[in-house]
Amino acid sequence: MVLKSTSATNHTVYQISGTNTSRALPDWVARKRKRELRNDLEYSSRIELLQDFEFSEASNKIKISQDGNYAMATGTYKPQIHVYDFADLSLKFSRHTDSENVDFVILSEDWTKSVHLQNDRSIEFQAQGGIHTRTRIPKFGRALAYRYTNCDLYVGASGNEIYRLNLEQGRFMNPLDLGADVTACNCLDINPIHELLAFGLENNTVQFWDPRSRSRLLELQMDSLQPGKRSWRVGEGITALKFNTDGLSLAVGTSEGETILYDLRSSHPLLRKEQGYGLPVNNLIWLNGTEREGTDRRTRVLSADKKIAKIWDVEGGKPFTSFEPSVDINDVAYIPDTGMFFLANEGMPMHTYFIPSLGPAPSWCSFIENVTEELEEAPVTSVYDNYKFVTRKELAALGLGHLLGTNVVRSYMHGYFIDMRLYEQAKLISNPFAYEEHREREVRKKIEKERESRIRSSSKLNVKVNKSLAEKLAKAAEKKAKKAVREARMRAKAQKAAEGEEEEEDSDADVQDKTPSENKNFLDDRFKTVFEDPEFQVDETTVEFQQLNPTRSATSISNSRFTSMSDDEELYGAAGSDEE
Repeated sequence: MVLKSTSATNHTVYQISGTNTSRALPDWVARKRKRELRNDLEYSSRIELLQDFEFSEASNKIKISQDGNYAMATGTYKPQIHVYDFADLSLKFSRHTDSENVDFVILSEDWTKSVHLQNDRSIEFQAQGGIHTRTRIPKFGRALAYRYTNCDLYVGASGNEIYRLNLEQGRFMNPLDLGADVTACNCLDINPIHELLAFGLENNTVQFWDPRSRSRLLELQMDSLQPGKRSWRVGEGITALKFNTDGLSLAVGTSEGETILYDLRSSHPLLRKEQGYGLPVNNLIWLNGTEREGTDRRTRVLSADKKIAKIWDVEGGKPFTSFEPSVDINDVAYIPDTGMFFLANEGMPMHTYFIPSLGPAPSWCSFIENVTEELEEAPVTSVYDNYKFVTRKELAALGLGHLLGTNVVRSYMHGYFIDMRLYEQAKLISNPFAYEEHREREVRKKIEKERESRIRSSSKLNVKVNKSLAEKLAKAAEKKAKKAVREARMRAKAQKAAEGEEEEEDSDADVQDKTPSENKNFLDDRFKTVFEDPEFQVDETTVEFQQLNPTRSATSISNSRFTSMSDDEELYGAAGSDEE
């Protein structure tokens, strides 16, 4: 059992659950092929953090309750609602609905009260015992937002009105008129501090409303990535909105894959960040100081489209990490103050990702931190480790040319890939003496190395100054030692000859090997400073040195004479007269 992990940056992302395929194996097939699945690596290495964390076809939305103990998700097919209990790590219950869910809001701190927006223009209220009531709106809804202070439910739809449903009074209130030029509201959000309303519209604008006076305060026009674009299709414009908990920051996602950060005190954007795929941004999450102790507590933003979810720094937009499943992403839920994310997607199982560098694991699954490193998949080695790349010429030299066109030899670029075992066998057959030749070369190199170290013993002198003097003394000492050894050998031979014994002569190399080691160490410790201290450096260019060393080469003598003449010219003036 292993955990899939990615580390595009310095922060590792672990995929705790979920497969990277759009369709998993049905249960009835799994039971039927139970023996065959023993060899299925993906099936045997699956991890079920939450039991039955999946839907029959796909999942649409997923949210975490306010107390952090439950997760509610909606999916299809047939349309269902799932509630998961983190304490039991399992599915608490599952309910079916008449229509597919578009958006929902959890009203209570736990899972007991929720409101769901359906794709048939209906709003369904779910209680602990089941469905509580149902109502309808004039046009198809797209997003929900709930204001807890006065129990107002705001519904954005495909029209120029925001519907208001007061849950305390149990009736619809006067809608908010967005203007005649507005075709639809794609998303909406409520500021958690001062409850300012923000509506993301299809005409690429964001309108801000005061809920107390129910009047429009400001309309913010977004710059399109495509200059000159004026006509907007269904689903375009602003696709995601999210206020930060500080009450001043706003993240806006567009249909062109761009995330724009604003400060409410300025109409100029603070930062623009592109997703890279050009797809509409469907999720924005603020991550405020979720790092572990001892690390920086920077504010980050998670922006997701249907292909990838990216986490990046607010200051400068530096990428932090990302996760990119192979199935389309529909929704992202974040467990506050942790490093865990849930993904609703177009596949059957929902995904769970854990980022240790972003925050700790939730308390209900703290064991994840202990097993992530143990179960992490090993680094993937090269897929060509078991193959050898050869050219056509090398293939013919190995006698494998007749295999061209078969599955054994696979063509690639300007050569071919063959199995490494086949290559080794073919090489051994084509040249059976290859090992012997290699062994002979290695033995020859070793012998030459030992012979060189034996003959050139003077080259190992470790002197800093007066190297020529040291070599001269070393040669003299070596010559003297050889002479002494030969004389001793001659005396021994003469003595043995007188006794009637015979002995073979030793070569120069053998004589040198038998030279006493103390003869090689000709340098006395009392005079070692002569070869270490630069103050004792012998100047070979002086006249005195040339007179004491008359056997110098002609070149060195001429150079020394030229140097001495230059010295005389400096002492006695310009030379050239016959008298001088």
